[in-house]
Amino acid sequence: MELTVTPRLVELTYEAALRSYWRKEALRKFLRGMHVAEGHLATWAHDESKREFLDRTFSKLQGFSKGRAVILTMARELATQTTFPDLRGWEDSALKIADATRATVELRQYLRQQDEAAQGQVDKAAARAKAASERQLVQRHTLDRVKLQKRLEALHGAIGTQQGGYDFQDWFYDAAEFSEVACRRPYVAHGRQIDGTLTNEGTTYLVELKFSASQAAATDVDSLKAKVDSKADNTMGILIAISGFSSIAIQQASGSLSKLLLLDGSHLYLFLQGAVTLPELIARVRRHASQTGDAYLPSAQWSEVG
Repeated sequence: MELTVTPRLVELTYEAALRSYWRKEALRKFLRGMHVAEGHLATWAHDESKREFLDRTFSKLQGFSKGRAVILTMARELATQTTFPDLRGWEDSALKIADATRATVELRQYLRQQDEAAQGQVDKAAARAKAASERQLVQRHTLDRVKLQKRLEALHGAIGTQQGGYDFQDWFYDAAEFSEVACRRPYVAHGRQIDGTLTNEGTTYLVELKFSASQAAATDVDSLKAKVDSKADNTMGILIAISGFSSIAIQQASGSLSKLLLLDGSHLYLFLQGAVTLPELIARVRRHASQTGDAYLPSAQWSEVG
């Protein structure tokens, strides 16, 4: 953010210019270097004092935007001065240099204060913009979650149908991408149909999706186990059954050596309602399985475990 040319800045710049250059020709050279118009410099009468000419010059520069920019450039240049060649060799050089030093120090301090204030305004504006962007992101995520929930609810009438299963696959991976979870959509590997994969916290999970009115059975667990066992050691599996699991399926998936996690429709609704993100959901069930050996953590017990 560029500084505003305030009356105080004009005053300090004027004083620093007046004190820093004693000879008219030295001051003229400085003003020319600051892009004061040659036509204006030519109006400096032989009998006109430095102060009188600077009065006219600063009065004119304040009247238009380019002129104010010249004053600001002049101020920044004068504020960098640490020596004053034009003030050397005079009988009272020490006094002249002391006056010029004081004028430039005051100008430098004022510019620093103004720069800090301007930066503060920039920081505040940036903070407001960031907060607004974050609010918009939250609102957009909320709206997108609502859309995902409506899409899932619209699929309930197709539970148990082949098309419903395909649509549920599309819905699930759209939800994963919305959650910024690395995923791969369904594919075939070595003749086996894989419903896709997720990668969360460094672990890759084979995904099995069951969109039927009946609970997932032990055979569904066995099928996913076989696929997981054929992959690398760090591969695990997630079986997602919209209607839940039979007690035998849960027992079959659990155990100290099991690599499976079980999620049902109630878990998906925890995510859709904003109670938990999808990465947190997977990590929470994974942690529960590591601590207890149980592949399934009922959503009703969600608040009871760490």
